[in-house]
Amino acid sequence: MELLLVAAGIMAGLGFAFGLILAVAYRFLRVQEDPRLGLVEAALPGSNCGACGQPGCRAFAETLLSGESKPSGCSVSSPEAVERIADMLGVDAGQAIKRVARLHCAGGKAQALNFAEYQGVSSCAGAGLVGSAGKSCTWGCIGLGDCETACTFGAIGMNDNGLPVVSVDKCTACGDCVVACPRDLFEILPADQHVLVQCSVPLSGADATALCTVACDACGRCAQDAPGKLIVMHGNLPVVDYAAGGAASPMVVARCPTGAIQWVVGDQFQEQAPLRVGGRQHAPVG
Repeated sequence: MELLLVAAGIMAGLGFAFGLILAVAYRFLRVQEDPRLGLVEAALPGSNCGACGQPGCRAFAETLLSGESKPSGCSVSSPEAVERIADMLGVDAGQAIKRVARLHCAGGKAQALNFAEYQGVSSCAGAGLVGSAGKSCTWGCIGLGDCETACTFGAIGMNDNGLPVVSVDKCTACGDCVVACPRDLFEILPADQHVLVQCSVPLSGADATALCTVACDACGRCAQDAPGKLIVMHGNLPVVDYAAGGAASPMVVARCPTGAIQWVVGDQFQEQAPLRVGGRQHAPVG
């Protein structure tokens, strides 16, 4: 009995000692939180989408308080909300270039060759494990809408041609579609960058166009017509590098024989009357 009392006394003493140490540590080592943090976080949309480059709205609020970010960095917030946060912090709202998800494929049901009828799970990820949902092109869009399901902002819808259409107005550049696509066909790009390669087939010539009528045949005309090194051919596909300099115009895509590279303004795959450039019809998108 005496030993039990001694043990209990030792445990009680250790508990008191550790409690005292923690209390002292909290008193002198705690980090003071800016009282504005909760207010700024509450003013943000709370979607935690990551479009701002931070893991969540609270993390973005912390960068706002430290001056690392501007309120306009939240692409989900309305202009009114951005101004309200800027007024709250007494800072400039800043200007952010609208970014949007773009699809590097134009091979829908009418363009890509189908060799079989797919009757499996209605999922791009599932179909990609066993083939390509009946499409001969194993690099293009499968068309079962995983991106549409993943988009929490309702910015993606599947059109009659079996291709996802991204609404520029609704898209927040959160990147969920980028993660959801098993073919890595989505890329987040500034909305004011209008030259878009809509093909991911690494083949050339007839080998490419045999799979899809709008596949890039690697002719290289777009690279020849582009100023500077705006467009370079890499692995039988044109790669657009706006950082390389050179002003882009619809002329850089005018000689594409298949329409694999397009001048995109607004929503992708939106129907528009053909534009005649250089004596030939070229169908701009958006």
